[in-house]
Amino acid sequence: MVPEAEVQDVLAELQRLRARVPLLSGALAASTDGLVLAHDTPGVEAEGVAALTAAALGVAIRMADATGRGGFRELLVRGETGYIATYAAGSSAVLTLLAEDRINVGRLHLEGRRAGTRIGELVDTALERAAQPAPPAHAPEQRPAQPGPLPHRT
Repeated sequence: MVPEAEVQDVLAELQRLRARVPLLSGALAASTDGLVLAHDTPGVEAEGVAALTAAALGVAIRMADATGRGGFRELLVRGETGYIATYAAGSSAVLTLLAEDRINVGRLHLEGRRAGTRIGELVDTALERAAQPAPPAHAPEQRPAQPGPLPHRT
């Protein structure tokens, strides 16, 4: 699980992204298995979108692999009234953006890729730290064999 401090950083990145791209109607960061990390999705059930993102991600990964196109990078779905774009965000997260139909898709990709990279760095760093073994609760105090001279002012 991602620590609360990093979740707040991810949420701040989502909010900055929505401020930079006015035609975004929602932004969500989730784990690749469909758990919400942070979201700014007014009027949309974030947990449902995260679960559907994980399902679509599974199909996209298999399609890329079956066609020899390499690892997953992004997925774009266009509906009658807008877009859903999903971007890789590090090794264990994805960024899903909801956009209005009038959005400049090139700008959507540019901003989505940049934000996905930043969110991926935050999440991967947090997970690496969490995987590190914790230091012992009480380490024995180390004392020098002979005390050295005390510092003094001259």
